[in-house]
Amino acid sequence: MRFCLLLTVLLWSFCLSAKAQVETVELKFETEKEKVLWEAGIELKDPYHLFMAVHADENTSTDSWEKVLNATNKKFEKSGASLKLLRAIFEKSHKYLFKTYEQHSSFNQMLQDGYFDCVSGSATLAMLLDQYGFDFEVIETDYHVFIIAELGGSKVILESTLPIGGLITSPTEVKKYLANYQGDSGDQILSLNQRLGAPAINYSDNTIFRKVDLQQLAGLQYYNDAIAHFNEQSYDMAIDQLAKAYKLYPADRIAGLKDLAIAQKK
Repeated sequence: MRFCLLLTVLLWSFCLSAKAQVETVELKFETEKEKVLWEAGIELKDPYHLFMAVHADENTSTDSWEKVLNATNKKFEKSGASLKLLRAIFEKSHKYLFKTYEQHSSFNQMLQDGYFDCVSGSATLAMLLDQYGFDFEVIETDYHVFIIAELGGSKVILESTLPIGGLITSPTEVKKYLANYQGDSGDQILSLNQRLGAPAINYSDNTIFRKVDLQQLAGLQYYNDAIAHFNEQSYDMAIDQLAKAYKLYPADRIAGLKDLAIAQKK
């Protein structure tokens, strides 16, 4: 499903020039809890803390996360880093964490209430794959994030937003899935203020298809949150979130949206 663009098409050249204009600024945190989690994530190089930092809540329960870990640890002891474990990771994540798809859902919302999107869902799966030593890549496209795992010389897709059919192992289906997202990198980016969301049937006009690490993915969660504030015309909050997003992931789209938010304030 393609989401309607919320602004007119913005020139890619604007995004490129904006990157050079991002200034070093003091980061502003909503709460002391967010600051503590952020600093722990940076110091310890622990993405889990960074994902929990967005709209950090002292009362967020991690019980559902622990249930997934308990189940996958048992499977790992029996099967190692195998397809069986990969299935367990995917299925247990949907059972205990991925309850309701909702675009622009934070990692904390997922832990607390089961609301998830492609960023929080892929973050969950990626951290679990990393813990058990899988070889994998997190892929960022214009409006979506998904995972490619390597197992026994074959590619496996983990599409977090599809509880049924989201673990794709057939080589033919993997190839077909990837073809939907590998567009023309020479095209102009479509929109800076469109959130990363659900998968599309055909994204042949994609301009972004690249690997990101877990810290960069945490930056995309801040970017998504900034877009929500931008579209509500809360430009100061959007700028604050984009500063943190850029610190984690100095990407053109983040720099471009920050420049646009600053311009909207004038």
